[in-house]
Amino acid sequence: MSDATATAERGGDNEVAHDFSPLLVVYRSGRLERPLILPLVTTGCDDATGVVSKDVPVSPSSFVRLYLPAGEKLVKLPVVVYFHGGGFVIGSAATCVYHRCLNDLATACPAVAVSVDYRLAPEHLLPAAYEDSLAALKWVLSASDPWLAAHGDLARVFLAGDSAGGNICHHLAMHPDMRDAGLRGIVLIHPWFWGKEPISGEQEHRRSAGRAEGRQGKKGLWEFVCPDAADGVDDPRMNPMATGAPELENLACEKVMVCVAEGDHLRWRGKAYAEAAARAKKGPEPAVELFESEGVGHVFYLLDPTMEKAKELLGRIAAFVDAE
Repeated sequence: MSDATATAERGGDNEVAHDFSPLLVVYRSGRLERPLILPLVTTGCDDATGVVSKDVPVSPSSFVRLYLPAGEKLVKLPVVVYFHGGGFVIGSAATCVYHRCLNDLATACPAVAVSVDYRLAPEHLLPAAYEDSLAALKWVLSASDPWLAAHGDLARVFLAGDSAGGNICHHLAMHPDMRDAGLRGIVLIHPWFWGKEPISGEQEHRRSAGRAEGRQGKKGLWEFVCPDAADGVDDPRMNPMATGAPELENLACEKVMVCVAEGDHLRWRGKAYAEAAARAKKGPEPAVELFESEGVGHVFYLLDPTMEKAKELLGRIAAFVDAE
């Protein structure tokens, strides 16, 4: 054993302190591993869709990637603001899977799409991701970018996101600063919500929910990225249906779409959220839509956007955005 290896081992460089595989492994020395890091891609004109994209800095620590559909430059379009998933510890608006997703989404709606990049934990613990996302949304609503000013219809702004990004969408729609923003709708795709007590249909699947619930005897991922959550996974930011959580009637949007997947251990939480939102947003027209993709798992559409189930999901989201 070399002196360097011995020193590293004594310093805990190979001793795991927190194992949130496959998202994040934290060593006692502070070293981090992110096994699911995906390649980053640049902006430009997408060959498959003709969508043009560009990056715009929003703050010294975050940026957004804007997408403008082909052939739509003379009309006002809905604006879809997208927040990526990754448990608040991985992901970027510039990764290949999200770049592909946003090109396809901008084309399908069609819409001006804005993909938000935010700071990640544990380098930047929550609420950093929430703060960056709120700042990006306010930037969008200011229409200070020429593309948004010329082509975005700020009376038709939608928030969308998967997993942790769906959680961010809920958080923003509940934020007091958004009460008078006039958000048209939110699309929560396989949203990351959880709670201490299992809900109906969820009990038998608790063992397979290690990433959301935390492994037995160890700190869970949510508590790790949000150490100020006094109630753990029953913090209202993670469990919108927890006792004492703000009522969903405070959602600052006209309508809600919740997408779940049959093979996802988070599906029951998504369904419960949709049911609670429907009770809260009563009116002459249904304000809440629940869509379930059968036979597939968590964020499946990112992994294989060419499969029919992915195209079906994209089509349903586009119809939700396009509906008057």
